[in-house]
Amino acid sequence: MRDGEFRDPQLVPVYDAECPWGPDDDFFLSLVTGPPVTDPASAGTPPARVLDLGCGTGRLTVALAAAGHPVTGVDPAGPALAAARRRPGADRVSWVEGTSASLPRAAFDVAVLTSHVAQVFVTDDEWARTLADLARALGPGGRLAFDSRDPAARAWERWNPVDSRRVVRLPDGREVRAWTVVTAVRAGVVDFTHHYAFPGGEARRSSARLRFRGEAELRASVEAAGFAVERVYGGWARQPVGAGDGELVVVARRLSAPG
Repeated sequence: MRDGEFRDPQLVPVYDAECPWGPDDDFFLSLVTGPPVTDPASAGTPPARVLDLGCGTGRLTVALAAAGHPVTGVDPAGPALAAARRRPGADRVSWVEGTSASLPRAAFDVAVLTSHVAQVFVTDDEWARTLADLARALGPGGRLAFDSRDPAARAWERWNPVDSRRVVRLPDGREVRAWTVVTAVRAGVVDFTHHYAFPGGEARRSSARLRFRGEAELRASVEAAGFAVERVYGGWARQPVGAGDGELVVVARRLSAPG
């Protein structure tokens, strides 16, 4: 199954168990919420209207809502959204099964795409349309933040049956053996398959395709959509590109209304 971690009800809990809260979540949460308020005069600042595009099972989405922001989580995968709606605090979030094409105009102050969702848009046209939709959905001065793996780090070379082999423990105590195999690499696009072996011998597979764009390509695409790039970090501690976690973490601001 394509993107089975989000579309196969049996694999969604495996994804959740394998991907707990991490430094990337800390980064995006702090980016939206900002530093602690020390000036009482600024305590009345209204919360940001946040869009979490490609929210998956809602790990960060619910945390953003718990911090006091009105949050909308959008994802095309129904089983992942079903898991998100079961999270404690999920009732504070507006959940939408869909894509960026259905986003309302100027409805948000901040948009985030986390867990490398930006890489899912493989073709240049898909990525350009998504950025245009986000520009339309953000109000004047709205901020956009997303992560994408730095192709210079060549992460896919570690997606092999030896280096990627792992055991995922589910909440009910079951252990799932998992490994990943790359099936094709060409022109910045990587195809791969996750393999899962459940207790009792049941097996599942999930295939995916991701686009690896370099810093210059990301900057150009974001600027072409009407954003000004404020920062590009190389990791979750805001390191320079090439000196961090093998990431390209882009923070940009919408310049003007798209035509």
